[in-house]
Amino acid sequence: MQTERPEHERESAHGGDSAIQGTTEAAEGTSPRGDSIWPEGIRIWAPPLENMPEDIMYQIAWEEMMCRRVGEGEAPIMHIWRHPYALTIGMRDRRLPRAPQAMEKLRGEGCSVAVRISGGAAVPLDEGVVNVSIILPNPDRKIALHEDFGHMVSLISGAASPWTNESRAGEIAGAFCPGDYDVSVNGRKFCGIAQRRQTKAYILSAFVIVDGSGEDRRRLAREFYDEASGTLAPGDAYPEVREGSMGSLDELAGVPSAEAYISSLEDWMIERAGATILEQAPELPMDELDRLSEQLRARYDKG
Repeated sequence: MQTERPEHERESAHGGDSAIQGTTEAAEGTSPRGDSIWPEGIRIWAPPLENMPEDIMYQIAWEEMMCRRVGEGEAPIMHIWRHPYALTIGMRDRRLPRAPQAMEKLRGEGCSVAVRISGGAAVPLDEGVVNVSIILPNPDRKIALHEDFGHMVSLISGAASPWTNESRAGEIAGAFCPGDYDVSVNGRKFCGIAQRRQTKAYILSAFVIVDGSGEDRRRLAREFYDEASGTLAPGDAYPEVREGSMGSLDELAGVPSAEAYISSLEDWMIERAGATILEQAPELPMDELDRLSEQLRARYDKG
């Protein structure tokens, strides 16, 4: 019997333990049982890049609060967002010997840095990286990691299908934030997937490198690890992050822009789940968001 965990002991996960083809379900947008993958009538909120708060922790707190709301009965929501310049790191990254110094160095260069609550490792973000989070209810507290990650692969690959049908899922050696559900084209990763669970709802999230150079993002992640690792060697402590492992959908498939990919994501969900696009953000109390951001930073920025 699974007991209910308190709010501060929510679960997070990254990747899985089996690889699948990224196009397995993409053509029809349905599960093998023929059911709709996503809840009917899911909402989509895609805030403009220019409205994005400077502190990356705000987005983490926003999704945490929305997850609580969905768990309380509010409709599911798909959150599509970008950030001008940030690095999110995993909790294991934060425990590296010189992580505080590496984080402060990046902040001094104008990069917003935060410890991500979901699973995974360091991920550089900028205006060419599209973040996709789907917040879903889970009143029965079921766990179906492989099915959930497979659905997310289908969405990410399906949105790329106007330009390529070569997306595949499976860990890419040497990529940053590695996992069994890395999504790649021609052996170069452009997307990673993670999951975050609360008591009665959960968040499926992905980063998708669309515009620009995959190598530039790889180099930033590697520079963080070079600074943060101290005398530790890559392997169990942190990913090796090798050259040639990352790419953007622009480089790999000719996707013209982040905006074009976002539009394809929205179309995919409208056609297959009857999604609606919100013109305004769901109302959340700003004082509570600010307080939650501070609480999360105080809790997870510690080693």
